[in-house]
Amino acid sequence: MNFLWLEDFLALAATGNFSRAAEERHMTQPAFSRRIRALEEWLGVVLIDRTTHPATLTEPGEWFRSIAQELLARVARMPDEARAVADASSATLRIAATHALSLTFMPAWLRGLESGAPVGPMQLVSDVMQQCEALMLQGRTQFLLCHGHAQAPGRLEAGAFPSCVVGADVLMPVCAPGERNRPAHSLRGTASSRIPLLAYSTESGLGRIVRAVLGARLDELATQVVLTAHLATVLKTMALEARGIAWLPASLIQAELAEGTLLPVGEGRWNAALEIRLFRTPGKLPRAAERFWDAVTQGARTGPDGRAV
Repeated sequence: MNFLWLEDFLALAATGNFSRAAEERHMTQPAFSRRIRALEEWLGVVLIDRTTHPATLTEPGEWFRSIAQELLARVARMPDEARAVADASSATLRIAATHALSLTFMPAWLRGLESGAPVGPMQLVSDVMQQCEALMLQGRTQFLLCHGHAQAPGRLEAGAFPSCVVGADVLMPVCAPGERNRPAHSLRGTASSRIPLLAYSTESGLGRIVRAVLGARLDELATQVVLTAHLATVLKTMALEARGIAWLPASLIQAELAEGTLLPVGEGRWNAALEIRLFRTPGKLPRAAERFWDAVTQGARTGPDGRAV
């Protein structure tokens, strides 16, 4: 169906005269008549009663006149609506964040940024690190907030995505308390009594860091993985249930450490210092996203050349 047919039909409905309508539509009457006939064939109904003079609309024709007017009005509004959607989209920040940081660090961090200037509308996707990286590589988000460690570079570092450090955290082994309020498990296992570990899956960014920074040392211990999960929040729940030892970011377990429902294991020797890092897509971003990046980098850690690192 050609939208021009709708305009032809409405011209004929207004005049009731094929010759005059064809003249208004700047074509010959035979060509005009063929287009009206093509519209009727597409719909499968007769729209025009050609036995009357002037020509009149059939009952389906009367119904279709309002439909044609509505369709053409909708089409006429589409460019303005499309521009409005594009404007709204360019003003909306699209941020991906790993689950743990979206629950703990991100709310207070955003409040701090907004004390200087409003951040504006935001679309947040919270997921595991592997999926967040995929969203960035596909250009579906503009920023990624995640934990990082120099020994565990990810796919964005390889893709030369700019980033800056916006905070710090600590990845630490913890477990539930046991007898006399001491850790229920230790990092001293034997062949007959292995250390129960709550491990991260390969999709997890924190798991990537644990394997890169502590993997060789863990391989020397007598361990047994009793549960594997994508999310630090799941491992936290299992650790609270005394299922084993989990490496969790301190930002996620502040309340539990203060209450004593989770206890550190290994006296700090198995901790790993973490950066909290914001990545951005390379190239020029919409104005709102560039303003957000400028606000972030003003308070971020920078390298020797003055650029965010």
